[in-house]
Amino acid sequence: MKKIRTLVVDDEPLARARIIKLLEQADYITLIGECKNGREALQQMEEYRPDLVFLDIQMPDLNGFEVLSREELHPLPFIIFVTAYNQYALKAFDVHAVDYLLKPYDDERFMRALEHARQQINLKQEALLHKKMLRLLDAHQHEQNEELQSLEVKEKGRTILVKAFDIRYIESDGNYLKVHTPEKAHLIRCTLQSIEEQLNNELFLRIHRSLLVNTQFIREIKYEGNNQYAFYMKDGRCLISSRSYREAIHNYLDEEKIRKEL
Repeated sequence: MKKIRTLVVDDEPLARARIIKLLEQADYITLIGECKNGREALQQMEEYRPDLVFLDIQMPDLNGFEVLSREELHPLPFIIFVTAYNQYALKAFDVHAVDYLLKPYDDERFMRALEHARQQINLKQEALLHKKMLRLLDAHQHEQNEELQSLEVKEKGRTILVKAFDIRYIESDGNYLKVHTPEKAHLIRCTLQSIEEQLNNELFLRIHRSLLVNTQFIREIKYEGNNQYAFYMKDGRCLISSRSYREAIHNYLDEEKIRKEL
């Protein structure tokens, strides 16, 4: 069973302790942390990307809505608001909260909210997996010769074929592209857009206007803030994404998460 990575955010220690105690009754929950204010919540949500967050509304530094308004947290995890103030209920559902627990709540009401969240998270994961399977099926339905299998590189009067599978990443270099392989970097006269359209989109990921990476050579990805990611490649190079490609990167990270959990 897939574990739901959960974060608890509340400025009251007793309130956090009660939520954590109730979560211990659910074997499908993994508690990844607890926070006592909005600043800590923002930091941990950025770093750990939880599936589910129990979020208080009125807190020091940043309130719950201010935390969720930060662009760097999008796409947002599933949210269950936990608060003593019922005037925020409508606004909570405006930000697509999965549930709203009004203090004081009993154990049964808490478990209903948790079960509702689990159902919604499972539906999302199933939808992402279905999308991934459709993309793979579509890719295999095309003839292999429709995809670029190798690049022709002119060097010292002779033509070298560079297999697409061996390319680590491609970067723009003026009117040329620099194609990085384990052996060396080759220069070809072409646009990154035209190469991207021909390469296998299950293998290559556009992370910047001037960068296309082969996902099999990615060692680690770290969020740098401001909707930018650092891609640490297996050759030691660090490539920084641009904000314009955050949606494509988020989709890739979601699909990789599902693949690793299957």
